[in-house]
Amino acid sequence: MLQTTPAEIPQGPLEGAHLPRVKNERLVKAASNLRSSASNLRSQFRKWREGNSVTDKSLLQETATEFEELKKKRYSKNASSFTKSKNSNNQGIETSGVIMLGMHRSGTSMLSGLLVQGIGYNVGGPLIGAAFDNEKGFFERVDVVLQNDEFMKSQNIWWGSRVKHYDSEKAYEEYKSGKINFSEGAKGLEFLNDKKNTPWLQKDPRMCITLKTWLKILDNPPAIVFTYRHPMEVAMSLNKREKDFPIESGLRLWILYNMAAIRNSASLCRVFTSNDMVLAKPLEETQRIADELTSKCHLPPGTKHMTQEQIDVFIDPNLQHNKKQMKKEKNGKILQEIKKGCVIREYQSQYDEGSASYKRELALYKIAMEIYCDFESGDAYKDNYQWPGLSE
Repeated sequence: MLQTTPAEIPQGPLEGAHLPRVKNERLVKAASNLRSSASNLRSQFRKWREGNSVTDKSLLQETATEFEELKKKRYSKNASSFTKSKNSNNQGIETSGVIMLGMHRSGTSMLSGLLVQGIGYNVGGPLIGAAFDNEKGFFERVDVVLQNDEFMKSQNIWWGSRVKHYDSEKAYEEYKSGKINFSEGAKGLEFLNDKKNTPWLQKDPRMCITLKTWLKILDNPPAIVFTYRHPMEVAMSLNKREKDFPIESGLRLWILYNMAAIRNSASLCRVFTSNDMVLAKPLEETQRIADELTSKCHLPPGTKHMTQEQIDVFIDPNLQHNKKQMKKEKNGKILQEIKKGCVIREYQSQYDEGSASYKRELALYKIAMEIYCDFESGDAYKDNYQWPGLSE
């Protein structure tokens, strides 16, 4: 039988290392001293924690806070990699949803409906129901609309008044501190942050104003679809819907909403269209938008493919209010040529020509038309575009 010496019986990492006995004894003594020191350190640390009210719970809370800060930094890094101009692509970050931006009465409901029903984007619910001024539905989540109203109301703002004074940072601080009621927003946020709902679509014209607040609380930056409509058509539509809403007020809002939409979405991947483009070729334009959202903004494709039958059912030419009146005015006398191919034509004003109110209304119309023509040419989407300053 083979004999095994004690030094060859492995009893631990050091014993099996064939070291001289004297060294083994020194190492054992050193290990004993280390254990004693570690015990003393643990005792001192325990007393320090008790003296400074440091508990496991407080450490977890501190860790959670640090995690939230890291998440904000990650969002900021992701958001900065999205495009800032019409012709550039994002940097390959996949997004889970798209936000529709556009002024009230600009065809956002029609386009959202085409993308939801024809392409298969997920809008969730409950939704605001159809109404006399939008027979096919608004495709707006009730909870998000109510939360946007809450954000605005907290700053003494209404969708049709004082929107230029909205402070996205203030709204976010009120959300973080719990000063503002976020019960409705929490429902919408749960849907928008759930990847199972990809690709989702969120639509509410107020998003033009409140977008930057939402960007801070969404898990990932969304893609953007921006659409616009002729400013006088919008002003006339508001005038009809809101019982004599002044044309002047409608023109001012058209400028402010569209300006806010472009400015607030500058860091995101965007696809641009217009109400006229959708109406001219609804099938081709809707499919182009969906394709570009996937190829350019990396939004996962919808579950459906648009068909002409869906177009015929969804788009009713009779629902395009004010078209006859606008056709008449588009052929009216030219009041002023703003730039080549862009003119102001005679229109039916609520005020007497030459009055102070008429001059103020006409001045706003000129500003709105200049922006409209820059949308048409694409100049308004450039980073260095100069937006007009408006007095209250």
